[in-house]
Amino acid sequence: MSDDDVISDIYAGCFRRLVVQLYAVTGDLGEAQEAVQEAFTRALAAPRRFAKLDNPESWLRRVAVNIARTRHRRRRMLDGLLRRVGPPPVVADHSPEHLALLAALRQLPEHQRYVLALHYFVDLPIDEVAQTLHISVGTVKSRLSRARRVLALLLSADTADASTFGRADVRS
Repeated sequence: MSDDDVISDIYAGCFRRLVVQLYAVTGDLGEAQEAVQEAFTRALAAPRRFAKLDNPESWLRRVAVNIARTRHRRRRMLDGLLRRVGPPPVVADHSPEHLALLAALRQLPEHQRYVLALHYFVDLPIDEVAQTLHISVGTVKSRLSRARRVLALLLSADTADASTFGRADVRS
């Protein structure tokens, strides 16, 4: 039996039980599932060592509990910092144009959305966008060009749909 088969068998045998146990510890099902999944990920990182454990379920439980505790501690620290800073800024612009722009941005490929956001919304110069994303200046320029072109098409299609809707609404 291979090391991966051992991990698969243990996963099938104890994943649910570990999630229930961690749910009792964390009080949050999603958090419990993530902690147990992370524990299995760590087991997969060293499958030979994991396969040699006397009690792999106990090891997984201990790792998952430690992961949950660490995440809880980090969340508490972040919450404290956020309380000191004050409430997060609120995006007040709910205009149709703003909402259309956000919807169009979500449709862009991730690499185009990143360069567009860093250049236009964060107001970084092209060379700083390149440094931030670890890509060349030429790549930033080509992605910006493509992103602007696609964004223009998406927004003009949205405007055409809105104007058609507006005309249909007037006729009825």
